[in-house]
Amino acid sequence: MIIYRIAEWHAELPQLEEALARTPFVECGATQEKSVGWVPPRGEAHGALAESVGGQWILRFMTESKMLPGSVLARKVKDKAARIERETGRKPGKKETRELKEEAKLDLLPMAFTKQGSMWIWIDTEARLLVLDTGSQGRADEVVSLLVEALPGLSVSLLDTQTSPQAAMAHWLKEQEPPVGFSVDRECELKSADESKAVVRYARHPLDIDEIREHIAAGKLPTKLAMSWDDRVAFVLTEGLQIKKVSFLDTVFEGRGQDDSGFDTDVAIATGELSKLIPDLIEALGGEGRTGLDGPAPAPGERQAGAGDAAAAAAPAAASGTAATADADDDAPF
Repeated sequence: MIIYRIAEWHAELPQLEEALARTPFVECGATQEKSVGWVPPRGEAHGALAESVGGQWILRFMTESKMLPGSVLARKVKDKAARIERETGRKPGKKETRELKEEAKLDLLPMAFTKQGSMWIWIDTEARLLVLDTGSQGRADEVVSLLVEALPGLSVSLLDTQTSPQAAMAHWLKEQEPPVGFSVDRECELKSADESKAVVRYARHPLDIDEIREHIAAGKLPTKLAMSWDDRVAFVLTEGLQIKKVSFLDTVFEGRGQDDSGFDTDVAIATGELSKLIPDLIEALGGEGRTGLDGPAPAPGERQAGAGDAAAAAAPAAASGTAATADADDDAPF
């Protein structure tokens, strides 16, 4: 998940629905390389593009792209150039070769396989946070740009904290003192900042060992650290303040029956847990930093009132079994 802070912004769900309806997802045309747009979060044909569950707004962004291997395209261009040379006795120049490449691409696109991917977006109308269920900053930028263009007055910035995640993770590992409410699990990655770029990874391994302290003392700093919050949510924190590999632990599902499943339940569980975890994590990192947008942000752990202030967040996961993993299934919300 990539987290943003949303500035003062006033909107209602019908306005959001109307804005998203201007760019619905449509599958790629015969010669179209890529298509993007919004789809109904519930997966129902002609359903709403913006859903509200317990006051939390849920969106789903879909992409489709044609898979055209470079080697196939190069071979097609080579064949076209060879034909021109046979027929005219000359080799195509640079400009003509570029034109042949575009022509070859149009010839091949109708036969290319397509690949689809989706991203969940959750709008918490009180916390003013934007979190997208992707680890790719490029994909996040694409979605944020579309939202900002579609929704007048919307302005966001990446969440920033007073203490960098890397410095905090190094302290927690070195001193073996995780912040209140959190525990360090059994996975981390340490990377050297010098020219060697040496990397040390631990998986399913205790991290309270002298070896890790020695690596940190030698200049290798944490880039990833597995943690748990309140014995309810496990995740991996990265140096860029991304939250990955989110899973909901057994305690989250205690007292719930096997029939407590489906879109609304999954959303309620995920938003309920993450809306508490994120402020606690911000507080553990010293509070918000210097890049906050105009307008007072809620203090860590507090919920600011104001029905018009919108924030977005996203993460896919399945809320079934003993644990639900956020990166496991694009078809299940959170």
